[in-house]
Amino acid sequence: MTKNQALLDLEIDRNVLADDETLAIVAQALRTCLRDGDKKTLRAFLDSQEPADIATILDTLEAAEALAAMRHVDLYEQAQIFGYLDPEYQIELSDLMGRRELARLMSAMSHDERVDLFKNLDPVAREAVLPGLAKAERDDLRKLASYPEDTAGSIMTSDYATLTPDMTAKEAIEALRNQALDAETVYQAYIIDEERQLVGVISLRDLIVARANARVRNLMDTNPVFIRAEADREEAAQIISRYDLIALPVINGGDKLVGIVTQDDAMDVQEQEATTDFHKVGTVSGLKANVRDASIFVLYRARIVWLVLLVFGNIFSGAGIAFFEDTIAAHLALLFFLPLLIASGGNAGAQSATLMVRALATGDVRMSDWASVLGREFATALLLGLTMAAAVSLIGVLRAGPDIALVVALSMVAIVLVGAMIGMSLPFVLSRLKLDPATASAPLVTSIADVTGVLIYFTIATQVLAMQAT
Repeated sequence: MTKNQALLDLEIDRNVLADDETLAIVAQALRTCLRDGDKKTLRAFLDSQEPADIATILDTLEAAEALAAMRHVDLYEQAQIFGYLDPEYQIELSDLMGRRELARLMSAMSHDERVDLFKNLDPVAREAVLPGLAKAERDDLRKLASYPEDTAGSIMTSDYATLTPDMTAKEAIEALRNQALDAETVYQAYIIDEERQLVGVISLRDLIVARANARVRNLMDTNPVFIRAEADREEAAQIISRYDLIALPVINGGDKLVGIVTQDDAMDVQEQEATTDFHKVGTVSGLKANVRDASIFVLYRARIVWLVLLVFGNIFSGAGIAFFEDTIAAHLALLFFLPLLIASGGNAGAQSATLMVRALATGDVRMSDWASVLGREFATALLLGLTMAAAVSLIGVLRAGPDIALVVALSMVAIVLVGAMIGMSLPFVLSRLKLDPATASAPLVTSIADVTGVLIYFTIATQVLAMQAT
């Protein structure tokens, strides 16, 4: 047994993705195999791993090293591994390939992954690789690439299985057997007529349990769930999730079947949308690269706009404090409780906004639910405010006496209540205006709650302390 083989066998037993240290050991072992020309060990290791795991390992190598390692597996597995790599890394590897090698790889890729790669290539590379593809592949590539980004058509694949209504169950199973190598899935087959219009859908299970001479038209579901190619891709993901579909058929304006959106593509969409929403909640916009690979300028650009806007928004807090400077001058103890109260309102608002943004995104809450949600949130915020007021009242008495304690307690209830109402309502307002509810970010809600909290606190202080003085 060679040293390289011993290292790789150790990592196979320990799971190559256990931790960063383990991954580094495996990557170094692969580098050693490449340097020593130990093809046998390299092939044995790669053949023993899942494509997704190989992609994770290759991602830690230099692009030239990763490409050299990939060339030790067959073309079909290369295509699978390539599909798991980040788009930016795919482009790096593509730049190192010759035109013919890249064309062969793209021919072996699934239709949707092939078009994703094609869209990411620069125009010169696109024109260079097209002649290396078969005419049918070129036509399919151009058709899929023509759909606008963020539509269902942009994430669909044309690798689907079709049947005709007049087939028997036996003929249909044989047809699926012949299409299996090229189809993304054969567990669901789509029934089309002479004009390729979608007329039904049938599962492989239904065909297997049916009598051999039973007609597909009598077995199929004649009311299939579908989506139009121009619909939003997030809607496609939601439909797949709602109806627990393996794949969702996509039709064009003429009701012709043009592709399917598979469950794994829907999961990718949901992950991307969740990432985008998380970024918006943190007032980070336009960050398409991952944090590890993004440059300092990209990270700066994604964050600076909102931070500057929020700086100017917080000026209103300063203006509010200035407006009540006479009250503050007469009762300096009020300043001690200011950060505590303002932070409480912002925190309550941020919590409410996070809950509502998520609920609207998942469909748990709809615009028609606003009144009932408002009432429940009001009651919850009131209880939260009373509890927090009781907690700070003792501090108020010990620090500044009963008069200030009363002001702090009343302010806490009002500020938490208003902050929660702002946080809950803003996502609904944005949704009504056809804007993304995720724009109701925690920093934005906090800034609005801060200004409101300052006004509430010092207004209550002015009124209550004036009454106590008379």
